[in-house]
Amino acid sequence: MNIAFLCRWKLSDGLTVSTVAPHLEALAGMQNIRQIVFLTLEDTAGALGLKEYDSILKHDKVKWLPLRSSNYKRRLFNQIADYRNGYKALRKVLTDEKIDLLIAHGAPAGAVADKATKVAGTPFIVSLFEPHADYMLESGVWSKFGLKYNMQKQWEKQQLKNAAGLMPVTLGYKQKLLTQGVYPGKIVVIPCSVDYRRFQFDVQRRLELRKQLGWEKATIGIYAGKFGGLYYTKEAFQIYEQCFRLIPDFRLIILSPQPQEGIQQQLRNYKIDLSKVYVDSVPHELVPAYLSAADFTLATYKPGPSKKYLSPVKIGEYWANGLPVLLTEGIGDDSDIIKNEGGGALFNLTQTGSLEKAIQQIQTIVSDPNHRQRIPQLAANYRSPERIREAYEYFFNKLSSNGL
Repeated sequence: MNIAFLCRWKLSDGLTVSTVAPHLEALAGMQNIRQIVFLTLEDTAGALGLKEYDSILKHDKVKWLPLRSSNYKRRLFNQIADYRNGYKALRKVLTDEKIDLLIAHGAPAGAVADKATKVAGTPFIVSLFEPHADYMLESGVWSKFGLKYNMQKQWEKQQLKNAAGLMPVTLGYKQKLLTQGVYPGKIVVIPCSVDYRRFQFDVQRRLELRKQLGWEKATIGIYAGKFGGLYYTKEAFQIYEQCFRLIPDFRLIILSPQPQEGIQQQLRNYKIDLSKVYVDSVPHELVPAYLSAADFTLATYKPGPSKKYLSPVKIGEYWANGLPVLLTEGIGDDSDIIKNEGGGALFNLTQTGSLEKAIQQIQTIVSDPNHRQRIPQLAANYRSPERIREAYEYFFNKLSSNGL
């Protein structure tokens, strides 16, 4: 079987590294797959050094084909052109590479897949299937009356009808899809998986980094990610301010691809001592070392009804390292896991005292000498890559019975 795997992020994007690699590894390990044509959307074709991304491209079965993104000055024009050029280029790939099955990673990629396969007739599956339009609406990025929101909303409805299989990342979203009339047999829940061995706690790296920072005895919190969009911006810095106020000898690590100057200015706005904060942007493969140096992590997502359908890959990485998570209430299945099994504390900024209580819970967990050995079991139980392989085997068997 020849498979095309479509991702609408860059090869170097942290989400590609963290969420796509486990799928490609699972697929490459299956005997009935001859070739995987892996497509990403790049600003410049062929400008990337492949050795840097061996974790994704290391398998002989994987053939990388970058699709060139448009370069219009207006973002909307770029997105329209990328959609049109994307499904046309994808149709050619499906024909030239004799593709038997297309896998689209995420609902935006699913929109391109749905359009391309209408002519080719190739069956397609959507992994990482989430209500992307609602995420963007609730986060204030898109308008309810805007073209982007309404087009993406319509494309998601089409995928519900036309996809051969859907892989939502939470049980909650599966239940919603069932209420919308989606056939149960075409849904398999796959949370964003993590190679928990790669993120396991490393005491040597912990000691080295803490010494390098001069924070050997501090309680260190870490935030890894962006500000804005799905994530809090000014509220995140207010939360940091509270951590400095409530946690003795607190220090903060911020790992973000966004400009350091803007982050440091926000810290100044909230009168946070810059000498007590380390800000950097590092490759994804270096993140486990910084997690090992920390004592807990912050996952400051904006709340909203659709956010219960998220499965943040970073939470699985944090758990794999043994870190408790200070998490916004109502995020995916993870909020219920934390509520019922531990692994962090939940806060709701609209409720007086909620954040303070959650920070106190984090301190209690950190004071337990066994928490670093206990929490990784959550990653093993809920974020195992083995579930990806099982899901694909299910869909392949289902499709083969229909003549694939």
